[in-house]
Amino acid sequence: MSVLSPPRGTGEAEASGELVVVPARHPGRWAGTALVLVLLAQFGHGLATNPGWDWPAFAGYFLEKSVLHALLVTLELTLAGAVLGFLGGIPLAAMRLSGNPVLTAVSWTYIWVFRSVPLLVQLLFWANLGYLYDTLQIGVPFGPGWSFGTTSLISSFGAALLGLALHEAAYAGEIIRAGLLSVDQGQHEAAAALGLPRRRQFLRIVLPQAMRAILPNAANLLINLLKSTSIVYVLAIGELFYQVQVIYGRNGRVVPLLMVATVWYVILTALLSVLQYHVERRFARGAVRVLPPTPWQRLRAAIRG
Repeated sequence: MSVLSPPRGTGEAEASGELVVVPARHPGRWAGTALVLVLLAQFGHGLATNPGWDWPAFAGYFLEKSVLHALLVTLELTLAGAVLGFLGGIPLAAMRLSGNPVLTAVSWTYIWVFRSVPLLVQLLFWANLGYLYDTLQIGVPFGPGWSFGTTSLISSFGAALLGLALHEAAYAGEIIRAGLLSVDQGQHEAAAALGLPRRRQFLRIVLPQAMRAILPNAANLLINLLKSTSIVYVLAIGELFYQVQVIYGRNGRVVPLLMVATVWYVILTALLSVLQYHVERRFARGAVRVLPPTPWQRLRAAIRG
């Protein structure tokens, strides 16, 4: 049969004894899709018609000056907490992986304690550090040094940043350690067999492979940190959630102000997810021959047909 000949009908194929391929039907899948679309339509209709959402108030406060300033404070806490947390996680991971039992035990104890205590308790503890120590000293251990008043050195913002960074460091240490352990031992042996210096083995062979395991978990930790900044409202720091509480405490418009905070958190999380996608795609170059298309490339391909 020529490839240009028209397809034969089912009866003709059966008559000739050939197997007939019948497309699989998925009635349950179509029913589930219809149910999901109906539920989405009901949810969208409720958002558009329920006056309780008070969308005019939402639009009025979404770009309000105090809200944008609180958003900036949230971003500062997130970025600074993430940088300090991962800077603290690197030595913790190295200590856990070292052969020294003292370093391993200290790192394990730190991670155990800071993952066990709720973040809210840690924040309150650091905010009340002045109750335990009037001054902090930098210098020779058990000797002379420079002393600073605890209350003047650690403000509410400093206590919040300290609590977030120390809490993040415990999780970051485990993420980095897991990423390094995910690299196959054969890769270490192959790098050593090439005669490469140990520093170059780590930077050029081990670290790029470990980053593929570290990045997804690190991105989840960063997004979780973004949302965890809302807890520092207990220290009366003017971040996003605290600011909307102040506003709806005055005007009583709770739902639209909560929606303002919610939409900003969703936007920031979406931006971090886009950043995560492109960073993971860059580090995937050594694992796949052809990178998968980006959403924009897929859209252009769909438009061109």
